Amino acid sequence: MIFASLRDTCRFFGTLTFRKIWNIVKVYTGYTYSVGSGHSRHPGMPFSMSVEPATSCNLRCPECPAGQRSFSRPTGHLSVSDFKRYIDEASPYLLNIMLYFQGEPMLNKDFFGFVEYARSRNIYTMTSTNGHFLDKENARSLVDSGLDRLIISYDGTTQDVYECYRRDGTLEKVHQGIRNILEEKKRQRKHHPRIILQFLVMGHNEHQMRQAREYAASLGVELQFKSAQVYDTVNHSWIIPVQNKKYSRYRQDADGKYSIKSRLPNRCFRMWSGLVVSWDGDVVPCCFDKDARWVMGNLKEQSLRLIWKSEKYSNFRHRVLSNRKSLDICRNCTEGLK
Repeated sequence: MIFASLRDTCRFFGTLTFRKIWNIVKVYTGYTYSVGSGHSRHPGMPFSMSVEPATSCNLRCPECPAGQRSFSRPTGHLSVSDFKRYIDEASPYLLNIMLYFQGEPMLNKDFFGFVEYARSRNIYTMTSTNGHFLDKENARSLVDSGLDRLIISYDGTTQDVYECYRRDGTLEKVHQGIRNILEEKKRQRKHHPRIILQFLVMGHNEHQMRQAREYAASLGVELQFKSAQVYDTVNHSWIIPVQNKKYSRYRQDADGKYSIKSRLPNRCFRMWSGLVVSWDGDVVPCCFDKDARWVMGNLKEQSLRLIWKSEKYSNFRHRVLSNRKSLDICRNCTEGLK
């Protein structure tokens, strides 16, 4: 595990250039000044980006708009030409790209090409998948593409528990997919992608955390426990863990209702360091804006720099600094608090 982490760190820092380092300095300087003064200043450019390959998904997870087919925004798949245009403009500053926002990224037939192109532009690449499309052919393509980090949802160690949340999912497909990736890495004598199993700790699966650790250890892969985001705390309160409260974002109040634990201080580093791009080019502030209600601009119509430096984006950052609780996408968030 330690060696895998070190190798991964080396691949990440291998993307650095003087221009990128100077941009990082400007981002941190702008953020520090903004938090201290209360006035939005953003001299740098984003060094992190999430891009959405697809909004479609094969699963029916209850708290996911892709799973529930409940988007109010347009749905579809990212095109190669659009992706290349986004990357060409952002690559001088980008350290990493997450090829995921909503949906299952591998449902886009051009997914592996996206990874290859980003890697060719010296960008550390990551994705998150439900693990149902890692057959032998895709495992080979994934390793060939040069993907740096692969996050696989693993929310239960038995089928009955797994499918409580990952509805229409098949745990054995995920198990086989993990084996396929490991076998392909061994066959090609490659250390990437770094495999991370992500276990959302929920009320119905928290008793399987130990088994999840044992499973990950038996394969020699990493396991990360993560808290689950819940919007409908009335009908989906069963998702909130009871025994492992450290993995719950929520507390139960005297009236029986749930509220987020965080006091939501008026700051968020993500507003200065990164952004999210939907499949059709809309730029939104972060991944909590799942339905793209806070669109800052569109990369098909405007340049990245124009959007990033726009008055609209600056006003949004200022609102985060002055009254973060007033933003709906922030009220259910516990991240970005550096």
